[in-house]
Amino acid sequence: MNRAPLFDSPFLLGFEHTRTLIERAAKAAAESYPPYNVEETGTGRVRITLAVAGFTPDQLQVTVEDNQLTVAGRKEADQRSADDKAYLHRGIAARGFLRSFVLADGLEVEQALLEHGLLHIDLFRPEPVRAIKQIPIRTAG
Repeated sequence: MNRAPLFDSPFLLGFEHTRTLIERAAKAAAESYPPYNVEETGTGRVRITLAVAGFTPDQLQVTVEDNQLTVAGRKEADQRSADDKAYLHRGIAARGFLRSFVLADGLEVEQALLEHGLLHIDLFRPEPVRAIKQIPIRTAG
């Protein structure tokens, strides 16, 4: 991926993390399978729903690492060979997938629920703890 010229400015120091986030988001946007919805379910609450028909809970994996939510679906090799039937039309995808979402700081995954071929992933942002930090004032000398 090409680097954004804006972040190559000598006046923007320490923005490597922001550049990395933008690159990860662009890569995630290029993925098209499986289809998904993102909805706001309340203040500070979000639900991601992925259409994962044909996958069982043990074939799905939801992980969070370095503010990146990754959902992977894996089909076993022996199950794929058992599915090699003489289809007249095959419109339901039976392939594995890897879908990623970049999460904002502080956004946490609450739960993942597989229901009727839909994988619901609920996220929330806990209320920040408000703290006042007293800075000591030193004197020279």
